Amino acid sequence: MEGFYVALTHWVTTIADNIWSYMLFVLFAVGAWLTIKTRFIQFLRLKDGMNLIFAGFLGKKSGRKREGDVSPFAALSTALAATVGNGNIGGVATALFTGGPGAIFWMWICGFVGMATKYSEALLGVKFREKYPDGSIAGGPMYYIKNGLKHKGIARVLAAIFAVCGAFAALFGTGNMMQANQMALAFNSEFGVPKMITGMIVTVLVGLVIIGGIKRIGAVAEKLVPTMVIIYFVFGFIVIFVHITEIPQAFFLIFKHAFTPSAALGGFMGATVKQALSMGFRRGLLTNEAGLGSAPIAHAAAQTPSPVHQGLIGIGEVFIDTIVVCTITALINLSTGMWQSGLDGTAMTAASFSKTIPLAGGLVVALSSFLFGYSTLLGWYYYGEQCMKYLFGIKITYPYRVIYVALVLIGSLISIQLVFFIGDIANAFMALPNLIALTLLSGIVAQTTKSFFQKYHRLEDFKD
Repeated sequence: MEGFYVALTHWVTTIADNIWSYMLFVLFAVGAWLTIKTRFIQFLRLKDGMNLIFAGFLGKKSGRKREGDVSPFAALSTALAATVGNGNIGGVATALFTGGPGAIFWMWICGFVGMATKYSEALLGVKFREKYPDGSIAGGPMYYIKNGLKHKGIARVLAAIFAVCGAFAALFGTGNMMQANQMALAFNSEFGVPKMITGMIVTVLVGLVIIGGIKRIGAVAEKLVPTMVIIYFVFGFIVIFVHITEIPQAFFLIFKHAFTPSAALGGFMGATVKQALSMGFRRGLLTNEAGLGSAPIAHAAAQTPSPVHQGLIGIGEVFIDTIVVCTITALINLSTGMWQSGLDGTAMTAASFSKTIPLAGGLVVALSSFLFGYSTLLGWYYYGEQCMKYLFGIKITYPYRVIYVALVLIGSLISIQLVFFIGDIANAFMALPNLIALTLLSGIVAQTTKSFFQKYHRLEDFKD
C-alpha cells in the first residue's frame, strides 16, 4: 500500500509540474497583454492604489451608503489574508534555494505584470457582480465569465469548471489543509506542541470567524492583516539593519544572477539562469495569485465607488504581497547568508531570524507562520463558499462550513503531500477559465479604464 501511495504521489507530482510549466507562461502572457491593454496602469496608477489602501487603513470612510457587503479596505484585507500566506516566508526561501538570488529579480518582474492582471480581475469582479436573494453580494470569475462572455453555453461551462476547481482548492489545496499542516508543523518543530493541540485551536478560531460570513471575515481581516504584516516588517527590518552592510551585496547578487548562473556555494547547489527565471516566475505568480481568480471574489464584495477604484486597490495588493513582503524575506535570507546553508523553505527563514535574534527568532517565524496561515484559512473559506453557492445555491453554506472546519483539523494531523499536488492541479484548472475570460474581456477592462480617466484625470477629481 505504501508503494502504491509513493507511486501515486510521484505520478500526480509529475502531472502538476508539467501543467504548471505551461500555466506559468500563460499567466505571464495574459498579464503582459493586460498591461498593454490598460496602458501600463500598474506603473502610472500604483500611487493611487496605495493612497486608497492607506486611506482605508486610517479609517477614512464615505458617509454615502453603497452596494456591497464590506468596505473596500475590508475586501482588500480579505484578499490579502488569503494571498499573504506561508509562501511569503517559505516560498521565497525555496526560490532562493532552487533558483539562486536571480530568482528574486524575476519574481519582481512577475509581480509588476501581475498587477495588471489583479487590476483587471478586481474591476471585472465589481462590474459583473450579482445579489443573492438575501441581499448579499455574489461575485468573482464565475459571474464575469457567465455575464460577460457572449457565448452563453460555453460561458456556463467555463464558470462551472472554475467554481468546481475553486471549491476543491479551498477545501483540499493550499487554502485549507496545507495551511493547517504548516501551522501545526511550525509549532511542533519549534516548541514541541502536539499537532492535535494546534489543530484543535486553529479549528476553533476558524469556526468562530467564518460563522459570521464575509462581514465577520472582513472585520477580522482588516485588523489581522495589518498586524501580522507589521510584526513581520518590524522583526524583518531588525534582521536587515543588523546586516545592513550586506544589503548592497544582496541587491548585486539579485541583479547579477538574474542573467548569469549562480555557482555552488556552501549548501547551495548552484542554479542556471533558466532555473532562476523559472523559480522567480513560479513563486512570483503563485504567491500573489494574480490570474488564479481567487481575489476578485473578495474584491467583488466591496462597497466601492467604482470598479476602477477596486481595481487600483488590487494593484496595491500585489505590490504589498510580492514587491514588499517577499522582498523582505529575500533580503533577510541573503544578508544573513542562510541562502547558502542548504536549508529550504521556512527552515531557511527561521534560521536567519534565529541567527540574528537568538531568543526571539524562532518565535517570530512560528508566530508569523501561524498568523499568515490563519489569515489564509479565513480568506480561502470565503472563496470556497462563493464557489459552492454558485454551484448549489445559498443552502449549501452551513454544510460547507462544517466540512471546512473538519478539514482544518484533519489537515493539521496528516501528511498531505499528495493532496497538495492535487490542489496544484485544481488551481491550474481554476486559473484556465479565468485567464480565458480575462483575455476575452480585456476590451471591457480597457474601455472602462479609459472612460473613467477621461472623465476624472486624477483620482482626486472623483467626487464621492
